[in-house]
Amino acid sequence: MLIDELKSIARDNGIVGAGGAGFPAYAKMTEKADTVILNCVECEPLLKLHRQLLATHTKEIITMLDEVRQAFGAKEAVVGIKNEYKATIDALNEILPDFPNVRICGLKAAYPMGDEVVLIYEATGRVIRAGGLPIEENVVVYNVETMYNLYRAVHLNIPVTNKLVSIVGEIDRPLTVRVPLGTTVREAIALAGHVTCADPAYLMGGPMMGRLGTENTVITKTTNAIIILPKDHPVIAKMNKKLEIERKRASSACCQCRTCTDMCPRHALGHPIEPHKVMRAVANADTSDLSVYTNTAFCSGCGVCEKYACPQGLSPKSIIQNLKGGLRGAGVKVEPVESTGVIEDRELRKVPVHRLAARLGLSRYDVEAPFIDTTPSTAYVRIQMSQHIGAPAVPTVTVGEMVKKGQKIAEAAEGLSVSIHCSIDGIVEEVSDREVVVRERTVTNG
Repeated sequence: MLIDELKSIARDNGIVGAGGAGFPAYAKMTEKADTVILNCVECEPLLKLHRQLLATHTKEIITMLDEVRQAFGAKEAVVGIKNEYKATIDALNEILPDFPNVRICGLKAAYPMGDEVVLIYEATGRVIRAGGLPIEENVVVYNVETMYNLYRAVHLNIPVTNKLVSIVGEIDRPLTVRVPLGTTVREAIALAGHVTCADPAYLMGGPMMGRLGTENTVITKTTNAIIILPKDHPVIAKMNKKLEIERKRASSACCQCRTCTDMCPRHALGHPIEPHKVMRAVANADTSDLSVYTNTAFCSGCGVCEKYACPQGLSPKSIIQNLKGGLRGAGVKVEPVESTGVIEDRELRKVPVHRLAARLGLSRYDVEAPFIDTTPSTAYVRIQMSQHIGAPAVPTVTVGEMVKKGQKIAEAAEGLSVSIHCSIDGIVEEVSDREVVVRERTVTNG
């Protein structure tokens, strides 16, 4: 398949990164790549969907991975996966003899091994410069669900209409299920049974990099998990903190032990991210070295400094992300910086993911969450026009129009954008620049 044809299919079928920021898949497609990495690391505690999907649809996903490699003209494809995902690795080993240009890169169960920059180093030994792009080192990375969605588009002509979501935590029947895009959290968790705590909070995504939602939050193309926890759980309490109080705590309690910096995964790869210096500068309103502030632009937001490393329970990540947002809001462009070299004892600084789960108070929720490989029906969806990095899609339907599942309801906008498709059969109830609301048609007798 020609690369331009592949790009067109990906854009028209709404394929974006199925997690993280949702970078449009077509925009990564290039003949400059010599290596394509499939990310099956799933480094956040409690998330299970990628290893489950790859174990279930191994042949389809690896077939598409190799076809992508060929379209790019790349030499090899690499599956980055934790060594402990034995069932998935066994499924891979059964078919890889048919794909001589695809290999497995087994990885330690450490966090954040799935960080694109970290994974590229582990799989290839190449270091992406701070603020740089993987393609600068001739690498492209896709996650498992993105590759499966691409297979469905290319081989089955099926656009993206659902999202795999792990529903775990305070729920009586944890599972991983396909959820129609635009479904509310309330309807999604009903698929997994009943909430088992009196005052639940809903964490969208992983406990390290996710965000808080409500029962009315809707599922998008980047929703990997709904983690249900009591509102007084430490993970939730940490996310509800007030930034101004955290600044004052930094001033009064930060002892400059620099554990936050020593355990920073990007710092270990030679990136100029030093959270302890940020804490010192903020605590003392010190602007003598502006690079301390501008270097926050290179933070991945993994949260190791805040949720694992700091012995005082302070919030360097939150402060850094606030500064990073300020730079972006002010239009300050920070140029990429070359790595100063990988730290010699980097291996000793890795965070064991099971220890991380214990530190976060989540170990008891790390239970089986069976993969249900079907899409349940839902009667009402609010499909967002912006589910990806770039320009929102432009609605092409009108109120009162009957639509079908898989029908395109919004065209990709100019520039970086992808099309959006309906996730159910129904009638368009509302249309705006922000969302299209569709309700299942009710048939009455008489």
